[in-house]
Amino acid sequence: MKLNQATRLAIWSIVELASRPGEQIPVNDIAEIYGISQHHLAKVLRTPSRAGIVASTRGPGGGCEFTGNANRITLYDIVQLFEEEPFEDESGDEPPTPVAAEVAHVLAEIDRITKATLRSVTLQTIIKNAQRKQERLAAQKEAAADTKKPQAD
Repeated sequence: MKLNQATRLAIWSIVELASRPGEQIPVNDIAEIYGISQHHLAKVLRTPSRAGIVASTRGPGGGCEFTGNANRITLYDIVQLFEEEPFEDESGDEPPTPVAAEVAHVLAEIDRITKATLRSVTLQTIIKNAQRKQERLAAQKEAAADTKKPQAD
């Protein structure tokens, strides 16, 4: 499944906002992180704003804030906001050959697995995984720095 650019931007931005609960983050800051136009990002964030996942405030000190529940919102919830029929049911068309029927079966299975995966990954899961990786990297750097220090006699 290839997600359109707006969907990807929304996922990155919403997870970024969810990882900083209670913070009002300027759209420009998020746009800089991901190297995108702030105007395009502001346009993309209107959709999750209308869905009640993000709140935005204009003017000085304004920005966006995550207003959803990171433990309940899944990647699928975000994908559904942007993708038209991300997993179309093509069961109405009868494949013309047994090979075509098998291909259709495999493609339907891929869609089923993808949909199940997107539904099982919450924003909080992504945030916790990122925090764990960051903690592991910090611990590895600390351990490496300790081995480089001269030993006291």
